[in-house]
Amino acid sequence: MDSRTQEDFLDGQILLIDKPLGWSSFQAVNKLKWAIRTKFKLKKFKIGHAGTLDPLATGLLIICSGKFTKRITELQGQAKEYTGTITLGGTTPSYDLETEVDKTYPTGHITEALLDETLPQFIGDIEQRPPVFSALKKDGKRLYEYAREGKEVEIKLRSVNVSIFEITEMKLPDVKFRIVCSKGTYIRSLAHDLGQALQSGGHLSELRRTKIGDYNVNNAIDPNVFAENLLGKTSES
Repeated sequence: MDSRTQEDFLDGQILLIDKPLGWSSFQAVNKLKWAIRTKFKLKKFKIGHAGTLDPLATGLLIICSGKFTKRITELQGQAKEYTGTITLGGTTPSYDLETEVDKTYPTGHITEALLDETLPQFIGDIEQRPPVFSALKKDGKRLYEYAREGKEVEIKLRSVNVSIFEITEMKLPDVKFRIVCSKGTYIRSLAHDLGQALQSGGHLSELRRTKIGDYNVNNAIDPNVFAENLLGKTSES
């Protein structure tokens, strides 16, 4: 049972949520907003998240309530850690599993030694091109809107920092990884670009955010569990 009061949430809380697969970040925020408003019969209530996770990703989502929504920008700027899987030998237009594999490539030449030689070019201050299937705006329109219309647009490179990029397991065509990076880094783009650098193809097939700054997903809870703990019953949105 969650014993926090209305004043606690209005004064400000940092809520650590383990976002489930298939949920948008917006849905997770709405679940908490619904639970808090229902519990305390609030008409207006400030709440927001500090960094979007795609529906196909799981893991740490920091949600701020009340006066702590002023801290969102500060939290968004902290380094993030991810684990996941890159599937080599095939590309997708979205660089992940949102779209189907459109081209396949050989992987027989890829060895641990080749990976070790290739990874350093993706560590440090690097330039990367965001995926065309992303929420970034160009001329007032989301990039994914252009992509779904089949329109080609020029996407500028952006500077990001990757402090750690390590392969934790290799079972071709899949390689598991751990990455620590700056705000604005697209792990999907790293997957795609790594595939190219290996003279193959690659796309992101699994992603989990494990840390934001000092906040760890091990201390996070499912949004449904949050609602149940606060309301003291099985919640329905």
